[in-house]
Amino acid sequence: MSKRSYISRYLALIKTTKSKPYSTFEEINHFIDIKYDFLRMQDDTLEMGFSKRTFQRDLKEIRTLFGIEIQYSKKDKGYFLVENNFDDMNFQRMLEAFNLFNSLQISHDMSSFIHLENRKPQGTENLYGLLHAIKNTLQIRYEYNKFWEEEGQEQRHADSYALKEFKNRWYLIALDHKDKKIKTFALERISALEITERKFDYSHSFHVEENYKYSFGIVSPNAEAPEKIILSFTPMQGRYIKSLPLHASQQIIVVNEEELQIQLTLFVTHDFVMELLSFGDQVKVLKPKSLVSEMKRLHKEAYERYE
Repeated sequence: MSKRSYISRYLALIKTTKSKPYSTFEEINHFIDIKYDFLRMQDDTLEMGFSKRTFQRDLKEIRTLFGIEIQYSKKDKGYFLVENNFDDMNFQRMLEAFNLFNSLQISHDMSSFIHLENRKPQGTENLYGLLHAIKNTLQIRYEYNKFWEEEGQEQRHADSYALKEFKNRWYLIALDHKDKKIKTFALERISALEITERKFDYSHSFHVEENYKYSFGIVSPNAEAPEKIILSFTPMQGRYIKSLPLHASQQIIVVNEEELQIQLTLFVTHDFVMELLSFGDQVKVLKPKSLVSEMKRLHKEAYERYE
């Protein structure tokens, strides 16, 4: 059996026991067999079925590879997924990546139905190396292409603290040895990564979650305090904002046939202002006054460019 068959079956087992808790072995086997017929579109030799003995071995492999526990409940007479928030997020991202992989595998036969965005790679080839450096507090060296410079790279020497994702892009949070400041570096602009054997002392005064708690995007300003922001969206746009919140601090304060009002607790950064501008006439800033004035100025300048 191919490695692809094993991985497909592992992820199918996780998905099945998550979506249908306390399923019997026979129900799980049947569900997997009919659910993953589409995988055979690209590989008709793919095998998904398994014996009870193989099933037990798979549960051990899933625990080892993914850190996900599937257990049997004597009370409910079925298998279920032991969940926590991290496992759920971890599994959803793995499943997303695997589904994308399989879609790309069959895309050469269905090119008229699948339209992929033409974009550059996003530097994920360095994820594993950076995670190793972060976990083991190892200093790194790399070449970095600044976003505002067309050509030329700078040699960087840094202490790697964490990785952060924002809008499908990955960023390294690191202490730059050049000026001893904590900065964010886009992975897509990092090249020639070298993980040294020299260790660094992690600054425990810097906590990634706390540092970005009130930030939108990758900018974490040194402002005294975040601001209370109130936005009014049109009913149609409001449906999207409800289903995909702008920020973890989002609270709905008004919802009716005329508008959706939300409150956010954030630092007002360039990234956030650009996000607001992307909504066009579908949003109105109500508070704070400083942000209202800034939005008026930017919309006025945009209008004047067309005169």
